[in-house]
Amino acid sequence: MEYISTIFIVASINVVAVIGMTIFTGFTGLFSFGHAAFIAIGAYGAAILTYFYHFPFILALIFGSLLAGLISLLVGYPTIKGNLGSDYLAVALLGFGEAVRVILENLKITQGARGLPGIRICCTVPVVIIAIIISVLIARNLIYSKYGRRMVEVREDAVAAEMLGVPLFKTKYFSFFISAIFCGLSGGLFAHYYGFIQPAMFTLEQSTQILTSVVCGGIGSITGPIVATYIFVFIPEVFRFAKLWRLVFYGAALVLTMIFRPSGLMGYKEIGFHSLVAKIKRVE
Repeated sequence: MEYISTIFIVASINVVAVIGMTIFTGFTGLFSFGHAAFIAIGAYGAAILTYFYHFPFILALIFGSLLAGLISLLVGYPTIKGNLGSDYLAVALLGFGEAVRVILENLKITQGARGLPGIRICCTVPVVIIAIIISVLIARNLIYSKYGRRMVEVREDAVAAEMLGVPLFKTKYFSFFISAIFCGLSGGLFAHYYGFIQPAMFTLEQSTQILTSVVCGGIGSITGPIVATYIFVFIPEVFRFAKLWRLVFYGAALVLTMIFRPSGLMGYKEIGFHSLVAKIKRVE
């Protein structure tokens, strides 16, 4: 039971970051290979407060999330203002992610490559469940607001959206800011679950995993990427007995998703209470 709860917590921490990436990629149509940097910023921001200054866990989480959001404003202005194409933006953010990792390895307060051991363990099953509920509610309300509708318009056709009066830069900038906050929150939970962080934990691989969950879960969906995240975390664990072959099953799941569900598991659809009831009635 403890093993299952451990996997659930790890997957749920990833879900919070995936929700942020869903807003940026799934609804705004922009790609990033550097969002692991915001997870790192949130993790170190929250951990430093509880580790050195004994701040309450919740305040540390809020600080880490806002710090990631603030850094995103500084980074996003030149990259998004420069009107880079989606591919170039992804590469630029990849460079930012690597730069953040190198900086963290050379700062005294982060203790360099040694990292921060002995961080207070505060992240439990109830904590991650509450974090996911709050994240989903915020994301859902955002998507159904005028700001969310602007994001979708930019994703579908940026030129047409601009002609209709949608401010492209502000919409992309805001989406980037919100996604960074979610990733910062995920980082804070990450640090206070593992009890140890170091820069080597926040690499391109982590950014790629988050982006993969969004794409395979379905563009234009919040619940789809959430389901995909749990699937991609549990599959390697279910086949752990196969040792290195379990990665083959993981890759096979990705390939099969792309073949049979090109739009993702829940592309442009959501899993909701009403839809579940309707499906149960159809089965009956």
